[in-house]
Amino acid sequence: MNAMNDRRSGNRLPSLGVCLMLTFATIGLSACGNDVQLRGNTPDPEDIAGIKPGQHSRQDIVDLLGSPSAVSTFEDRKWYYIGQKTQEIAFLKPEVLDRNVLVITFDETGLVEGTRSYDMADAQEINPVSRTTPTEGRDLTLVQQLFGNIGQFSSSE
Repeated sequence: MNAMNDRRSGNRLPSLGVCLMLTFATIGLSACGNDVQLRGNTPDPEDIAGIKPGQHSRQDIVDLLGSPSAVSTFEDRKWYYIGQKTQEIAFLKPEVLDRNVLVITFDETGLVEGTRSYDMADAQEINPVSRTTPTEGRDLTLVQQLFGNIGQFSSSE
């Protein structure tokens, strides 16, 4: 009787279907927002312009720009400051909007030898090789791996 009075008086509760539809619509719309992300270290152009070859040491560069994003692998004469801006829309692959790479080269004494800046115009598309390196040995099943060493060891006293 109480439910009938609610219907007649206009105090109707939303049905479960309507609640679910509103919930999914809210989640769906919130997932479609643009998400711009800044990553890495992009130094200010004024700071880069202040770097003078032969005058600044490695410590001067760290004090001015911070730690580098990467250091060259085989020699520590090149420092890389890498920064990029990406935009991600919903579940799609992120799109790179801007990428900057600053390369600072040092001489043998640790002073700046030169700087070079790269941006998206200098970028090149690469295609990684998809080959796999074969490994030596046997292919063992899970059971062989679990029970393969049973009885292999002897106690030596």
